[in-house]
Amino acid sequence: MCTGGCARCLGCILLLLSIIAFLANALLFLPGGKETDNTSHLSEEVWYFGGILGSGFLMLLPANIFLDLNYNDCCGCCGNEKCGKRFAMFTSIIFAVIGFLGAGYSFVISAIAINKGPKCLMENGQWGYPFHKRDYLSDKTLWSKCLKPENVVSWNLTLFSILLGIAVIQMCLCALQVLNGLLGTVLGDCCGIYEEKE
Repeated sequence: MCTGGCARCLGCILLLLSIIAFLANALLFLPGGKETDNTSHLSEEVWYFGGILGSGFLMLLPANIFLDLNYNDCCGCCGNEKCGKRFAMFTSIIFAVIGFLGAGYSFVISAIAINKGPKCLMENGQWGYPFHKRDYLSDKTLWSKCLKPENVVSWNLTLFSILLGIAVIQMCLCALQVLNGLLGTVLGDCCGIYEEKE
């Protein structure tokens, strides 16, 4: 596959994943699938916006760059179109690194949230974090420690797991674009896409 075409394909996938991450993070503001009357009852990690900022908005920039890369020649780079195309591929590496860092941020936030568990109303009548270092992941009976909101454990676990998976895929795709960008910078485009269009 041509380096420009590969970048465009990666951009499409990253764009779709960023929309899913944005929605998953937005749903975390509805603990257990229900609206809360007190935002202090939300898990702390929800407010770090891992899916909205990291895998969402921060990923839109490289995704859009990759989508347009097939047609971008950076104004011909002083009149030399091939040089301009190679420079465009080189700049895609920088945006891929930005995307990788954004996805990495979402990955860390999601991993911490899964490890910590959700904030909920505990048996002692106070709101807090009843689980200790992933103990609830292997023992489902511990989920009864969370009295309210209903189903908050499975809700948070599912959504943060989705964000974690999306972040891993996005990091892999951005790393792939770094390699693709290096190939495009050094070797040019293998299919002649960078040739002047008739």
